[in-house]
Amino acid sequence: MNTVKFEPEGWNNEITKVNENNIKSYMQNNITLQGLVRNCDDNYNLYVSFENGLVGKMPREEVEAIKTEENGLPRENLCVGKVHKFIQFKIKDIDNNNEPILSRRQVQTEAINWVKNDLEIGQKVDGIVKNIKPYGAFIEIGGGIVGLAHIEDLSVARIKSPSERLKIGQKLKVVIKSINRVQGKVVLSYKEILGSWEENASKFKTGSKVKGKVRETEKNKNGIFIELTPNLVGMAEYEEGLKYGQEVEVYIKKIDYNRKKVKLLIV
Repeated sequence: MNTVKFEPEGWNNEITKVNENNIKSYMQNNITLQGLVRNCDDNYNLYVSFENGLVGKMPREEVEAIKTEENGLPRENLCVGKVHKFIQFKIKDIDNNNEPILSRRQVQTEAINWVKNDLEIGQKVDGIVKNIKPYGAFIEIGGGIVGLAHIEDLSVARIKSPSERLKIGQKLKVVIKSINRVQGKVVLSYKEILGSWEENASKFKTGSKVKGKVRETEKNKNGIFIELTPNLVGMAEYEEGLKYGQEVEVYIKKIDYNRKKVKLLIV
């Protein structure tokens, strides 16, 4: 039985097999399923196709549990935006025509309770990047729950835009940085996934030449920070004319494990 629970929607790109033989079992056992929205009608109800011509209807009031208006309904564009996208849902009921009534709202409600009661700080979870803003990336971690990873938590090397690290639709692992148990909101971090300073430093050797990217120039012109990997930055002597993001070749003069510093020479 292919079921999903508290994974990002579309993480496995699989559609649960739903037919006349198993539909009641799914409903009675409160199983979380996944399907692909085929269309949205004029009343903003969603429809999901199953096997043997069976079609499930998701009323507008069952589409969303978090981003709702004062009337309790999700915005029209949120409903329309689900078309041709994977969604998770439960079989809420079966109508008089023996067709399933679906609820994504129930899945989100359970996911919110998961965040409030069971999720732990430091836990690693799967995520899909849903949106990118100048200050960070919004990443879904399961059941439609979206957390924010601030730009400073995307890598040790300072970057000007989250899009330098992530792209919309990217699948990745993230770490739970903080949790608001009352509101059911989470703050995420990606840089821990990229390895510790020691792990990244071990990939390089003193005396070797490697490629790096210019990330920051000290205001007093004492040096230039060069990114060797997202979680490893070294310093080279200041040179005029270098620009942010420029790729340069550097010589590794020293790797100081005690002080966690890397000294570089631009060649």
